[in-house]
Amino acid sequence: MMFEKYDVIVVGAGHAGCEAAASAANLGSRVLLITMDMNKIAQMSCNPAMGGIAKGQIVREIDAIGGYSGIVSDKSTIQFRMLNRSKGPAMWSPRSQNDRMLFSAYWREMLENTPHVDFWQDMVKSLIIENNKVAGVITGMGQEIRAKSVVLTNGTFLNGIIHIGSKQFGGGRIGEKAATGITEQLTELGFATGRMKTGTPPRVDGRSLDYSKMERQEGDENPEKFSYSDKTKSVTNQRCCWITYTNQDVHDILKTGFAESPMYAGRIQGLGPRYCPSIEDKINRFAERERHQIFVEPEGWSTVEIYVNGFSTSLPDHVQMKAMRLIPGFEKAKMFRPGYAIEYDYFPPTQLKLSLETHLIENLYFAGQINGTTGYEEAACQGLMAGINAHLKINEKEPYVLKRSEAYIGVLIDDLVNKGTDEPYRMFTSRAEYRLMLRQDNGDIRLTEKANKLGLASDERLRAVEKKIEDTKSIIHYFTKTSISPTEANPFLALLNTAAIPQNYKLNQILSRPQITMLDMVKELLLVKTFAADYSEETLLQAEVLMKYEGYLEKEQLMVEKMNRLEDFRIHDDFDFKTVKSISLEAREKLSRQKPKTLGQASRISGISPSDVSVLMVHLGR
Repeated sequence: MMFEKYDVIVVGAGHAGCEAAASAANLGSRVLLITMDMNKIAQMSCNPAMGGIAKGQIVREIDAIGGYSGIVSDKSTIQFRMLNRSKGPAMWSPRSQNDRMLFSAYWREMLENTPHVDFWQDMVKSLIIENNKVAGVITGMGQEIRAKSVVLTNGTFLNGIIHIGSKQFGGGRIGEKAATGITEQLTELGFATGRMKTGTPPRVDGRSLDYSKMERQEGDENPEKFSYSDKTKSVTNQRCCWITYTNQDVHDILKTGFAESPMYAGRIQGLGPRYCPSIEDKINRFAERERHQIFVEPEGWSTVEIYVNGFSTSLPDHVQMKAMRLIPGFEKAKMFRPGYAIEYDYFPPTQLKLSLETHLIENLYFAGQINGTTGYEEAACQGLMAGINAHLKINEKEPYVLKRSEAYIGVLIDDLVNKGTDEPYRMFTSRAEYRLMLRQDNGDIRLTEKANKLGLASDERLRAVEKKIEDTKSIIHYFTKTSISPTEANPFLALLNTAAIPQNYKLNQILSRPQITMLDMVKELLLVKTFAADYSEETLLQAEVLMKYEGYLEKEQLMVEKMNRLEDFRIHDDFDFKTVKSISLEAREKLSRQKPKTLGQASRISGISPSDVSVLMVHLGR
């Protein structure tokens, strides 16, 4: 079979691969998406959910840039919750439970309806490299397919090994074979590689559970959605989730399997995710705890399959079953398949540029778990950026790189490239030093204009953002200029147990009180209710955040401006760091290897001290 020459080949159709293919194609590149199984496109290999702490912000950023994850999530949502509502807005994080099968089906449908995307089902066993530049791929069936650039999004498939107790077998996912050949080739070319581990819990038959022994977990009363576009709507009918707990008896049974545990027996060499540990890891590390929370999550609208969140394990299947049946509500549980651990190859991401192109091979990009990350959202945003940059590079345009002050996506990629990771990297709000600016509600304001200039966000999207900005300014102007009398305000203030006012106050002064929200004022105060009738709830809440946190936002903006001064110190590609003898040998080696583009990027490389940065600044100033 003869293949045309493609602009971009994307290897792997997980969350990273799908976003990479969509973004490159929507920019005009001819894309071939190669996957080992066309029926597993955008498979939710682990939990049937999108978003969560910091991850929800990433989904909204992907959507603002023109990616598909937010739209697909909205279309397949079975429950929606805004997490951390009790905390400040920097911490609010949207999360959806999703129908696993619908999620995959909608992703495939959207890709099939994206012009310039072709598909091919096979394994890629090696890359075609010519003069240190990637020129295509060779598949398991022996086809040579040429391309100007290649994006590798292999997930957990590179030399993947599945562990269940003392049993181990090759595989990238349960029931699917591993991918071989690429790691060996890249190692020969000089790439460093390592091993990582992740895991997943058992799936059970929901008909066999006793929900009367569990706590109900409902979705939000007024659910929101991920996508800023009007192509999707908030979920109306929602499915309930449930919460139960392990106990000491469960822990005692689990401990009987430790001797056969691949983790404790040393059969797994790779490090697992610190913030999503297996149940055996939890009872070992937190021995003082008598119980651990278990989230009982349905896998979709029309299936009885249940995801047992919090019970990831690689213990023998008979131990899993025996222990699980001691959890309240699981006494008669029937298992569909056991939990397992999977170990796979990754490539330390310090070998990449901020565009996600590799230093060693031109036009070769890595995205997703191949870079040492964990999570659908982390993978998807890397795929989006790799697809964009692959297209830009082959069209001789400057790379699209987001700063740490612009997006969680920028924080994630900057962390990976400059600091690297030796354990699965997961995004948290605490990783972002400007997290009050990087909220889930303003991703469109932060990113849509740039995406529109790229050609990924429509003019319609941009007009909607511009209207949101203008409406927000109008609301803030009204609140800062309009006064309210004690007669009207004090009954409202008494209702919320906050001090009365002795004289006329501006509305923004009332709103600044921690007990009071914009929606309270809209509901209870006639002059606010009348004014607010012309504005959406989303815009009203945006204005509330900007008014309530004005001082904090100004401080963050000053921090950004200070850091941007370092970013303005450009470092030429041919600069020889080894000639700067007054910085440490470690700094010279790391700077020579990672080739930072700016002094700001250099300052964030692990092992580079403030004094090294000062010396470089003087040197570059000369």
